[in-house]
Amino acid sequence: MDTRKLAYFVQIVDSGSITKAAAALHVAQPALSQQVSALENDLKQRLLIRSKQGVKPTAAGHTLYRHAQSILRLVDQARQDVARSGAAPSGRVSIAIAPYSMASSLTPRIISEVASRYPDIVLHVTEIYGGVLSEAIKNGRLDMALIYEPGPIRGVQFTTMIVEDLHFVVNAARAGVQQADGGITLEEVASHGLFLPEQIHTLRQTVEAGFASKGLKLRLVGEVESVPSLARLLRADLGATIMPKSAADALFHEEDFQVLRIVDPALQCKIALCTPDHDPLSEAASAVLLVVKEMLQEMLSSKYSR
Repeated sequence: MDTRKLAYFVQIVDSGSITKAAAALHVAQPALSQQVSALENDLKQRLLIRSKQGVKPTAAGHTLYRHAQSILRLVDQARQDVARSGAAPSGRVSIAIAPYSMASSLTPRIISEVASRYPDIVLHVTEIYGGVLSEAIKNGRLDMALIYEPGPIRGVQFTTMIVEDLHFVVNAARAGVQQADGGITLEEVASHGLFLPEQIHTLRQTVEAGFASKGLKLRLVGEVESVPSLARLLRADLGATIMPKSAADALFHEEDFQVLRIVDPALQCKIALCTPDHDPLSEAASAVLLVVKEMLQEMLSSKYSR
């Protein structure tokens, strides 16, 4: 088996026809058929089902197709890395940073530091949630993410960076907010209408699980993904929200808001670095990953040295 045979096989599956694949590859059709036969003999599996309508991969063919795509991406990445060796990292790196989190306040610093160290790297920053994260990472549309840790997801790995208690954030003028030793019970939180991200968000799932554990009903006023919109809604005292204190301190630092730790029970969340567990990061993405880790360590050191 060699990469040329794998590239031919991927093209055949993508084309759905040996004839079309031969035209796209500028290879004679009989020679292409021989390459497929050689693969089938090597793997001792039938890989394609041929019919008048074209070809379709068998179950074994689907498996080979998936692995062949990964192998070909690795080979291409190796060629690029070798070609760029000795030069400063360059290229496009995509990173997702969770809103409603302390990590979101790092975005300007990450962009500034990457631009200073690696001027040839173009950093693409987006907000994304757990439900689409695994596919984005696995398909290579996203290099890494700083998000609420959702639990194991096949194809990606999580490195826990921060574990934080969740806090209740409300307009300081709100009447009827009962504090218990600087905190607020979950039962008291349940008496207030809440703005939360949609259900696909791990933070929302953590809050709902906490309410369910106490047999409490969640009063959802609305689903808000935009932090600026959330701030305006809380400033108008149309509802409250729940998030880690570090995020609340970064986003709602004015005296107009109360930030109270939730107790009985305490709710916790994890912020994790998410990367693919199969394909290695590019040189540029690896450089950005180191910057992100440094920024996080600095933030945590500053937080715990106070």
